[in-house]
Amino acid sequence: MTLPTERYREEIYAVLRIVVGFLFFWHGTQKLFGFPVPSPFEVPAVVVYIAGPIELVGGAFIAIGLFTQWAAFLSSGLMAFGYFLAHAPKGLLPILNGGDLSVLYCFIFLYISARGSGIWSLDGRNKKHK
Repeated sequence: MTLPTERYREEIYAVLRIVVGFLFFWHGTQKLFGFPVPSPFEVPAVVVYIAGPIELVGGAFIAIGLFTQWAAFLSSGLMAFGYFLAHAPKGLLPILNGGDLSVLYCFIFLYISARGSGIWSLDGRNKKHK
């Protein structure tokens, strides 16, 4: 027996990619521009000038589906690095060290990188015209 969601597998994946990219984009605007809300803690300059642009551009590219696999791969690596740099020293488990979001982003981006852009993407649109 299949679930009713089986019929909408591609659309659900596209919504996942778009929403996750959109959310990641706002982490970049927060770091680079203090918008929509300034960071609640002091962010080192290296994080602002390296992570900020990756989050901003990577999030936008993932959301619109442009260079999706590369953007997701780079974003996944950023989140893995960020987890081990900022969270892992505070404890072993993400629930204890506040790294849940970094871990989720890391593995969702890794999946997106492996799966590709899917439907409703600029990458997919370009493939149709080749």
